[in-house]
Amino acid sequence: MTDALRALIRDVPDYPRPGIMFKDITPLLGDPRSYRAACEAMAESYRGDGVTHVAAIESRGFLFGAPVAISLNAAVVPIRKRGKLPYHAEFEEYELEYGTDALEMHVDALPAGARVLIVDDVLATGGTAAAAVRLVERLQGHVVGCSFLIRLTFLNGLEKVAEKKVSTIIAFD
Repeated sequence: MTDALRALIRDVPDYPRPGIMFKDITPLLGDPRSYRAACEAMAESYRGDGVTHVAAIESRGFLFGAPVAISLNAAVVPIRKRGKLPYHAEFEEYELEYGTDALEMHVDALPAGARVLIVDDVLATGGTAAAAVRLVERLQGHVVGCSFLIRLTFLNGLEKVAEKKVSTIIAFD
C-alpha cells in the first residue's frame, strides 16, 4: 500500500521558493480509494489508545484529521494559524527559518484529560507539530500521539516530537 500511495504524491520543484521540492498530495486526494486507505492507515496505530479528540493542523491536516477522527470515533479540533478562530483562543509560537509563527486553538476545545491525537499531512522540521503538542498540553489535553501522512526524514522533525508516539505512512529521504 505504501508504494501505491507514494506513487500518487507529485514532486513540484522550486515551490514555494527555489530549492524546495514540494510534495503535492492532491493526486492522492483525487483517488478515493487511496485517500481512504491513507486516512485509515493514519488512524490504525491509535485504535487501542482511547483517542477522544483529533487535533488537526491547518490546513492540509484538516483533510486527514476529520476522516481520522471519524475512523476513531473521536471529536475533531481545528488548530489554526493565529487570528483565524472566532472564539477565545490560546496560541503557541514556534520558530520558522526566518522569524516566528503561531498556532491557536479555542480555549474550550478540549475537556481536561482529553486523549488527543495530533494529525497533519507532513512532518518536516517538526516545529509546527511540537507547537501543537505544547498547545494541547497547555489546554490540559493528553497527547497520545502524532500521525502524519508524510515524513521528510532529512529535516529531522521527528526529534522535536520524539517523546510522543509518532506514526508516518510514507517517508522521503
